[in-house]
Amino acid sequence: MNPILFAIPVFLLTILLEAWWAHRRGLKVYDIPDAVTSLHHGVLSQLTGAFTKVAGLGIYIAVYETYRLTEWSMGNVWLWVLALILYDLCYYWAHRMGHEVNLLWASHVVHHSSEYYNLSTALRQTSTGSLLGWAFYLPLAVLGVPWQMMVTVGLIDLLYQYWVHTELIGRMGVLDRILVTPSNHRVHHGQNDYCIDKNYGGILILWDRLFGTFEDERDGEKIVYGIRKPLKSYSPIWGNLHYYADLWRESVAAKGWRAKLGVWVAPPGGWTDEPIEHFEPSGFQRYTRQTPSAMRWYVALQHALLWPLFVHFLGIVKDIPTADALVYAAIVAVTAVALGALLECLSWARWLELLRLLGVGVAFALLPDWFGFQAPVALRCAVLVFAIGSAAWLLRRSTTAQQVPA
Repeated sequence: MNPILFAIPVFLLTILLEAWWAHRRGLKVYDIPDAVTSLHHGVLSQLTGAFTKVAGLGIYIAVYETYRLTEWSMGNVWLWVLALILYDLCYYWAHRMGHEVNLLWASHVVHHSSEYYNLSTALRQTSTGSLLGWAFYLPLAVLGVPWQMMVTVGLIDLLYQYWVHTELIGRMGVLDRILVTPSNHRVHHGQNDYCIDKNYGGILILWDRLFGTFEDERDGEKIVYGIRKPLKSYSPIWGNLHYYADLWRESVAAKGWRAKLGVWVAPPGGWTDEPIEHFEPSGFQRYTRQTPSAMRWYVALQHALLWPLFVHFLGIVKDIPTADALVYAAIVAVTAVALGALLECLSWARWLELLRLLGVGVAFALLPDWFGFQAPVALRCAVLVFAIGSAAWLLRRSTTAQQVPA
């Protein structure tokens, strides 16, 4: 079973707890459209990963079978510890290159596009990382780390990074000098001049200290989160593609094949010895579309109802035909796209949402089973009634939503 299924309830519960605690303390840590957008990115990342990660794993296994220098025993605890440390070192370089090579940054920029810093930001993950990210872990295959061990320590490394995405935990003393902590990782997500390209570690901050990329959080300068060219969108599709589009336009405009290639392999901002443009935190304004409050809560409710579908998909994707898996993934993805468009009050958003509501509601109620799940009659009727009721509410709200300025 996909271990992420066990982590999802923990993610959602801790996000709600953090939002509640921040609200009690009067801290503006969460924004519904931003948090929902982060979660939509996470959902799409898992959808695409269900179809693409197997390719990277296959390459790892092929390299392991052909080029391994030795074979590690999975029964040795110390080898597991060493594998985790080596994986974290590979992650450091994968993460660092994700900031220093345009093509890789086009994928990783997704994770930095939120202008808030909270536990939902941790789940704002890329949908294109599987295309090239596997290459950085091939040294482990050559060393003889079995794929089962590599996958397990990789999951540990990934899950560790979840809790450090918070503003509610301050400095942690000596741990800040050894491990990646919230204080260290806040620097990594900052737009401030001193934050750029710092603190890449996954579990150990020691790599940054060793390779000269460590920066301590400054008490006298509030960190502003996000990217220098703001995303300005709640679309998880555009969130994944916007930087690729920028690179494509730049490469088309470049003269000569070397210049065109250079656009993709250059660091963000290009090859230059000039210092980065100064960023003034006091002048920063977070992006908002001034979505009506009622629509925000509608989207939050519909997003909450998306999770049972998403969890069911993850649980059965390996056991159903690929065509069925693609259809199911498309239903989940369209839901995320429609809800994001509603948050932006786009003119076509309500029509896509109406189509989704009625299509899913009728299909769930009338089909013999829902991708193998045989729902009781009461649940079928409840879903259909809810879908029709949601559609009716949307039709009444449509004119108001269209008149709200961007």
